[in-house]
Amino acid sequence: MLVTGFPAGMFQTNCYILAQDNSKECVVVDPGQDAAEPLNEFLTGSDLTPRAVLLTHGHLDHVWSAQAVADRYDIPTYIHPGDRHMLADPGVGLGSSLAPFLEGATFTEPHEVIEFADGDEIEYAGIRFVVDHTPGHTQGSVVLRTVASTPDGSEVPVALTGDTLFEGSIGRSDLPGGNHEQLLESLAAKLLVLDDTTNILPGHGRSTTIGRERASNPFLTGLAGSR
Repeated sequence: MLVTGFPAGMFQTNCYILAQDNSKECVVVDPGQDAAEPLNEFLTGSDLTPRAVLLTHGHLDHVWSAQAVADRYDIPTYIHPGDRHMLADPGVGLGSSLAPFLEGATFTEPHEVIEFADGDEIEYAGIRFVVDHTPGHTQGSVVLRTVASTPDGSEVPVALTGDTLFEGSIGRSDLPGGNHEQLLESLAAKLLVLDDTTNILPGHGRSTTIGRERASNPFLTGLAGSR
């Protein structure tokens, strides 16, 4: 499986592209600010056609280009209902200090929005994703889990965690809709139960593994959760 990505926009939000080897189809996760053009260039150069846009949550830096990408390729956009309102009104998810970033900008929903829920399984481009609802950073935050096959034939679990879990840190909970205790509960119930080999693809920064974060992430110390 091809799993690649690039940081986009002023917030350097990771936009991910996933595709099966030798496939002409892919899935796009979290196309944020200034992601549309580099994404289109990559897709054209790789001869890939996206089949869906998946959003880990509704914050502007993760959804900014969702409408442009989804409508350009006539594909659905998936988001949890707890964050859907931010697609057309991203200001509700921002604090007052970030509101100036929206001055003069207008947003609309993609033409086809599908809401997903905890435990849902969705499949596009031959890739199956399991949806874990992880409220705390926002009320509609989700983690998207899948399995990648390696060149030697082994399988590696992968979790796209959005802004729920980062290398050495966790998501902020001080913006509208955030709740720190809820975030810790989500981490314990949905992420710390995963195998140590699970590769974490976060919304910002470098990739990591559950095992590495379990051992060294100071925010996870003392949380429940077992493999």
